[in-house]
Amino acid sequence: MKSLDNVSAVLPLSATDLAVGKDMSEARPRPSPEKLVLPIVGAVSFVHLLNDLIQAILPAIYPMLKIQYALSFTQLGLITLIFQVTASLLQPAVGFYTDKYPKPALLPLGMGFTLLGLLLLAVVNSFPLLLLASALIGLGSSTFHPEASRVARMASGGRFGLAQSCFQVGGNAGSALGPLLAALIIIPRGQGSIAWFCLFAIVGIMVLLRVSRWVVSSQAAGSARKNANIDSGLSKQQIRRALSVLALLVLSKYVYMACLSNYYTFYLIEHFQVSIAHSQLFLFLFLAAVAVGTVIGGPVGDRIGRKQVIWVSILGAAPLTLLLPYANLYWTAVLTVLIGLVLSSAFSAIIVFAQELVPSKIGMISGIFYGLMFGISGIAAAGLGALADATSIITMFKFCAWLPLLGILAIFLPKMRQVNPGK
Repeated sequence: MKSLDNVSAVLPLSATDLAVGKDMSEARPRPSPEKLVLPIVGAVSFVHLLNDLIQAILPAIYPMLKIQYALSFTQLGLITLIFQVTASLLQPAVGFYTDKYPKPALLPLGMGFTLLGLLLLAVVNSFPLLLLASALIGLGSSTFHPEASRVARMASGGRFGLAQSCFQVGGNAGSALGPLLAALIIIPRGQGSIAWFCLFAIVGIMVLLRVSRWVVSSQAAGSARKNANIDSGLSKQQIRRALSVLALLVLSKYVYMACLSNYYTFYLIEHFQVSIAHSQLFLFLFLAAVAVGTVIGGPVGDRIGRKQVIWVSILGAAPLTLLLPYANLYWTAVLTVLIGLVLSSAFSAIIVFAQELVPSKIGMISGIFYGLMFGISGIAAAGLGALADATSIITMFKFCAWLPLLGILAIFLPKMRQVNPGK
């Protein structure tokens, strides 16, 4: 935190400046960051961890909520749908606006919405209020992600894959820790203990206030806009086709991820008769593997190219997902860890690939793809929940096993000029 303090102390701002989200163009001139600014990348990654840890509480406490409120799988899917829709709809709009008028104050503001959602989730006593609490947490995410992703790129020093991986792995680590902490804190003590997680949101707000000061006091955004003038070398038609392919790849990846993230515990309980606490440990192993795979994907993409990473990551997971429904408990654990490692390495590469296709719209592209990720996950959670109610959890897993085969679409991605990472 000391290094972050040093960075944030470059130019003190008044509370009024930060509250209104003062434009970067009004800031006093400072040298643009030409090397990796690790304290800033680390800070947004850390808050991404806190943000996604809080998000992960929702699916982690589904078994408790299902019993307490007598919810169906369809209602659980609706909770996820409301969260994911609010977490996705605003992201492209926020990104588009902040590309033109950067507003660093949106970073702590987004975490403030998350704090309100957590407080409500700890005290609600009805299904409609559960939906409202989920919506507030989702609103916080939709405000946080586009701007935080852009800040990570600003501080990357040209090592875009590395910075995006660091940012993304924070979220994945939070997603892995969420179910574990829920099993240790919430499940034994009940719904009211959710309020303890408000401490994470408060810490996130404090860190993001300092990150916002760094963004305003440096000319990082101005440098990013200057670099954005670099042409991708592709026609508009090629760019549209490539973005469509990337969107379909995100579809295949996140429908399958929604299957595991939301229903893996129920699959283990039904198929292998394990306890709720035991199933949460298996979910933690899968989500931890996702975090490790994300760390690997970005730097490898910087070296060998994003297209190669995307190709191997999504299509390479297909044999593993096809075997999963037929494995015993031991091999189920092994296969889900391998699936998490392989499949998760794609997203950082997809984000950076899309940003390089449209370098003048970094915030908007980040918002679209993070929003697409959340939106697909939410719709998939609701649809897969209905499918599980109509058939069974096991049948639903067999259906989803075929989705990674869509990775073959990566063959239609154009070859991009490789940008040398900053030293």
